[in-house]
Amino acid sequence: MDINHTILEANGEPAFVVLPYDEYVKLLGKAQPSGRIPADGTTPHEVMRLSVNNGWSMIRSWREHLGLTQAEMARRLEIRQPSYAAMEAPDAKPKKATRERIAAAMGISMEQLEF
Repeated sequence: MDINHTILEANGEPAFVVLPYDEYVKLLGKAQPSGRIPADGTTPHEVMRLSVNNGWSMIRSWREHLGLTQAEMARRLEIRQPSYAAMEAPDAKPKKATRERIAAAMGISMEQLEF
């Protein structure tokens, strides 16, 4: 894996690694740290409220809840933004493999993505 990173030293020894956040997220996969993602695997009330009150898909509701842009999600999925936008439309029916990729890119489980 080619990673764009910087190594910081302390006392002449490697001490820290600095890397772009999207690379960090890819390395962690589903373990993406976020205070907005419950550790117990449940779906926050806020996500459900966004979906129900706005008629949004769970994909969009989670994206909005996490403060991500469509462009960021497209970058994480390595697709174009218009392609991603179509996946989060209320009437979209992404395949299971696609939903799994979206959940992983958000750092959530499939169960959290679907209701």
